[in-house]
Amino acid sequence: MPKGSKQTTPQQNTHPVAACKKFSVPSEENQKTSPKDFVQLLPLEISMKIFSQLDIQSLCHAAMTCKSWNHTLEACDNLWKHHCLTVRSVCQREIDGDRGNGYSWKITLLRNYRKSKVKYEWLSGKYSNIRSRSGLPEKSMYPMDADTWGEILEAELER
Repeated sequence: MPKGSKQTTPQQNTHPVAACKKFSVPSEENQKTSPKDFVQLLPLEISMKIFSQLDIQSLCHAAMTCKSWNHTLEACDNLWKHHCLTVRSVCQREIDGDRGNGYSWKITLLRNYRKSKVKYEWLSGKYSNIRSRSGLPEKSMYPMDADTWGEILEAELER
């Protein structure tokens, strides 16, 4: 990950707007605001309330919608925190490691979301009765470290 995408200090304030980094909105002459771009039209507090209602996939899609939304979502790392803590229930070691290394909540989530889905399915026994590779669903694999595979094998031995 590029060092520019790391956050050196964790956010302490849980209010989404208070946790947003201050950024300047381009002047009217320099921006082409769409009448549908509520981020440019509404106060930041209202935009954050709207974004805070989105699930992980919708939040990621919103970040890819346009530069204005991406810039706003990049500046408000706390929007990603709730989702990241949900993923932490499965990938605690990975999440804690990334946060300890200074990654933002967003980058930590992006680094661990898919892994958490696959790891959860393995830990819950979804693949316990698979007899061959051809019996595995298409997206059942993800690169994982030895500690993660150790957790999965221990769970299998306990079944």
